[in-house]
Amino acid sequence: MMNIGAGGAAPSLIKASLSRTGKWAGSVAFISGAVGDVLNPLAPFAAYIALVASIAAAIIAIAIVLRLVLAAKALPALLFATSAAAVAGGVFAVQKETNSQNGVIAGLVPAIAQLQQSMGIVSEKVAKIEQTVTQTQKTVEEVKKSTDTVAQKTDQIASAQQQQTQQGAQTQKTVEAVKQTTDTLAAGQQQQQAQAEKLQATTEQIAASIDTIAKGFAQLSAQGGAIAEPKRPDEFYHNARVYELSGDMLNARRSYLAFAGFDVDAIDPYTRFATLLRVQDGKAGAREVFGQLADKGKALSIKLVHILQFEDAQRLDKLDAFVTANPDYAPAYFLKAQEFSEDRLGSQTLADKRSEAQALTKFVSYEKDGGLLKYFVDQTQLADWLDRSRSRLAALGDVLDPARFAPSLTPMRSNQGWSMTISLPEPATAISWRLGTAGRFTDTGFLAMKDQATGKPMANPSFELPDSTAATTIAIKYLDIRGRETGPFDISFDPDAALQQGDKQILDQFWTSWIAFDSGGNHGLVYFTQMLSYRCAIKEVRYSLNGAALDKSLEIPPCDKKDPYAIPYDAKGYFKVADSVKSMSVQVTYTDGTKSPVREYERK
Repeated sequence: MMNIGAGGAAPSLIKASLSRTGKWAGSVAFISGAVGDVLNPLAPFAAYIALVASIAAAIIAIAIVLRLVLAAKALPALLFATSAAAVAGGVFAVQKETNSQNGVIAGLVPAIAQLQQSMGIVSEKVAKIEQTVTQTQKTVEEVKKSTDTVAQKTDQIASAQQQQTQQGAQTQKTVEAVKQTTDTLAAGQQQQQAQAEKLQATTEQIAASIDTIAKGFAQLSAQGGAIAEPKRPDEFYHNARVYELSGDMLNARRSYLAFAGFDVDAIDPYTRFATLLRVQDGKAGAREVFGQLADKGKALSIKLVHILQFEDAQRLDKLDAFVTANPDYAPAYFLKAQEFSEDRLGSQTLADKRSEAQALTKFVSYEKDGGLLKYFVDQTQLADWLDRSRSRLAALGDVLDPARFAPSLTPMRSNQGWSMTISLPEPATAISWRLGTAGRFTDTGFLAMKDQATGKPMANPSFELPDSTAATTIAIKYLDIRGRETGPFDISFDPDAALQQGDKQILDQFWTSWIAFDSGGNHGLVYFTQMLSYRCAIKEVRYSLNGAALDKSLEIPPCDKKDPYAIPYDAKGYFKVADSVKSMSVQVTYTDGTKSPVREYERK
């Protein structure tokens, strides 16, 4: 009954709405369609009105059906929207059908067309609109091009940024790798520092332990006798010494081996043990035993004593390598000095003496502040090494002074030229010389006799030079008794100075021959022939008779460097004196500015 009632009420409601709103709704719809037609040159407003009105009508109808709004209130709006859609749609349909761009009404009513033109809606406006549209299109195209360019640049920037990002990431990785490497190095340095500190602590601990062992050994030595059940290193070393002194070499050997098992870095127990092994097993046996100990232990003293068991040249090479690797291991220098000692070699060359002195000097230098104590269990052994070192250094004297042990030349001028005599600081098996600082050396040859120091033919210690030799340098070198080359030594040679020095030496040495009274039975004559012969060294000769002041001068002809010892034919080598002259005083001033003592000569 309710549905029937509702269905009967609907037509009444529609009629009521039409009577109220139908007139104005239709009028408004018609006016809207007409306006849209007139404005069609600008845009299809009729189509827009029809579309909007249709959508509005559909929405209102759906709302009424779903009862979202009251039908009585919504029907007027629905009627207006439907009317407007119908009118505007009809106008748009007629425009499309007639293809009227200026509108249907303008085509039927010329006044409307004129109105459109006067208002600029049709031609001018449309032209402007077309121009605007054309420009807009160009602008759009330019914008598109700019947009494409911007997009391309953006892509390039993005690619560059991506590349920079990748490079940044790679750089970051590199930085992180460097940081990691730096951290690793820092950790390694810290580890090395820790190891160094640990090694220093270990070294101090070892030194302290050796000091303890040394004190224990000293106490046991004072007590005497072997320890029944030895356990400590000092006890085993003590027993080894006791057994060795008593002749029980088997137990001495066992005790030394037991001591070595503690790997104590002290030199004296192993040098004694090596002496025992060489007596029992020879040097090869000692080398084998210490080779095994050196492989097992870490003590440098064991390795050093092992080196001493090799033969001569090999032993010295290994000892040099040990000193190079362990430059502060003091006992090595004393043991190296023994390699060059007179006891080891029998006879020493100058090079041997220098090597011995250098090694002993280095060893003794470690004595300061007790620096040698940590290497010895038996302090009496250290005292013995120091006493021997000081004694040898005193005997070697200033052997390390190179100026004191360089060769020298003694030139002697004759009328034929120069005779050069070489003085060497040690026996030589061969001598050679050279003029200048370049070129080949010339051997001096050998004399027809043997050298008692070498047992070989004696090397000739002299050579000749012509009298025309100018000032130069003469290089001298020689082979010592072990065949080792020494030199070359450069010696300056000045012929003028050498001639003057040689003459001066002869005048000083044989001064008693300067003056001769009544020589050869020539009574009343005083001869000074010797001074004429060696006049190249004389600048002036002053004399006096019977003790008076040196108020007279002898006439000395100038030096003839080409024939220096020949007396000129017109030179007068004597002068006459009265019988009352009983003595003569003479003083020579040499060319080097020095003066001789005043020499006194008595007439007999």
